[in-house]
Amino acid sequence: MFTSPSHGHSPLVLFDAVLFDRDGTLVLDVPYNGDPDQVRPVAGARAALDRLRAAGLKLGVVTNQSGLARGLFTATDLDRVNARVEELLGPFDTWQMCPHAPGEGCRCRKPAPGMIHDAAQALGTTSERCVVVGDIGSDMAAAGAAGAAGILVPTEVTRMEEVAAAPAVAGDLSGAADLILRRQRMVVGSRGVRRRAVLVARPDSAGDVLLTGPAIRAVAAGAERVVMLCGPRGRSAAELLPGIDDIIEWRVPWIDPAPPAIDRSMVESLVARVVAAGVDEAVIFTSFHQSPLPLALVLRIAGVGRISAISDDYPGSLVDVRHRVPLGLPEAERALSLAAAAGFALPPDDRPALRLRDLPPAGLAPGYVVVHPGSSVPARACPPERCAEIVAALADAGHRVIVTGGPDERSLSRRVAGTAGVDMGGQTSLGALAAVIASAGCLVVGNTGPAHLAAAVGTPVVSLFAPTVPFGQWGPYRVPWARLGEAAAPCRHSRASVCPVAGHPCLSSVDPNAVVEAVRQVGGPGGAG
Repeated sequence: MFTSPSHGHSPLVLFDAVLFDRDGTLVLDVPYNGDPDQVRPVAGARAALDRLRAAGLKLGVVTNQSGLARGLFTATDLDRVNARVEELLGPFDTWQMCPHAPGEGCRCRKPAPGMIHDAAQALGTTSERCVVVGDIGSDMAAAGAAGAAGILVPTEVTRMEEVAAAPAVAGDLSGAADLILRRQRMVVGSRGVRRRAVLVARPDSAGDVLLTGPAIRAVAAGAERVVMLCGPRGRSAAELLPGIDDIIEWRVPWIDPAPPAIDRSMVESLVARVVAAGVDEAVIFTSFHQSPLPLALVLRIAGVGRISAISDDYPGSLVDVRHRVPLGLPEAERALSLAAAAGFALPPDDRPALRLRDLPPAGLAPGYVVVHPGSSVPARACPPERCAEIVAALADAGHRVIVTGGPDERSLSRRVAGTAGVDMGGQTSLGALAAVIASAGCLVVGNTGPAHLAAAVGTPVVSLFAPTVPFGQWGPYRVPWARLGEAAAPCRHSRASVCPVAGHPCLSSVDPNAVVEAVRQVGGPGGAG
């Protein structure tokens, strides 16, 4: 069995620390500043930082300072400038500075993640429990490569494509502090009376079920028995989640993409199965565009006494705990916030985790790169010819490359693998695929279920992410990532299943050499670490 390791942190918080870029984020950007008299805080900086300190968060600075390598100021000048920053903005718990010039190949200069890892270590936490706040794309790339959360606060120098690619955006430092504290508050639950039997529902795809995994673990920690209600597309993922004792599979007509006709017998069948399961409470997990109310009605008919759900529509007496969340919250945190509202505490390690019963095929030594070219909808798939070029580029860079795919993707995986990769298309169940990914150094994939499998087993992800849905909601959770693709493409946030733009530019534009660099950056085989 594989489970994500616990780092011994408090079970009640998402984040332990906030790490700030300095120039352009905390203080006005004066290029290569060595003069403390030129330090000017951005508007509202001190108040925002003090609110974060008051909430118990540790604060740090992670800043590129290539002026040292260029000889534009001295180490003494830098220390004096930083001292002035602290005089104006209050103390920071750690300062991490990269003194190198671009092109030196260091591990610390953003977008490399070295400073974030070092800051987390200095603060006694892990990168996954840090938030990085910065004003340009390299700040967000460094956050992703470290597995940290990222919030972009744009300035006049921030490019539009950097804003589009950011996992989260705030208008100013005060807004960034608001977002951090709101996300922190929304997952605070409590260990109350242990429940007897709780039904958790997530009737959607495998990726959606996997993203709900941390919240289900929170429920399982407070219940004697957990029954999961899922659809056929999510069952294989549900079978991998720890904490689930029984599964009810039911094709939900208002969620399934190929819905069956609703008739009395199918509803009566579900009612009978819920009654037989003996559950006395339910937590209905849904995506932001789905209503929990029809299922809540069926569960009420089955005699479920207490129901919790996220509902923007007035639920009447169908829902006992009606939870509200803002748009844009990561799907995993959205689910965790509902579990907390229902009275279940955040688990000590809130990353996904899996029960793996399969092992990678014999002779498959760990450390390879997996490329998964398929996707559940065409708009999210990188073109096969570009995927084949990516496999060839990775192989040329010295990586062993495994190409995976589902049973109906064998011709695709064979085409993409070519002679440079090893084709495993159609050879793995979801559990076996998870085992293959768990032993990989990195996964290269679009916005699809295997990205969340990778997050569940702690494998870094290079995400070829079509911007049809927001990356901040659907990107890999609590794992190092790099996002590639044209984030500001015309299809952005369209939720299109088939690309509406000729040539599929958001993903056909991906440079195979950029994929090789991204694998290195997120700490894949031979990577930055």
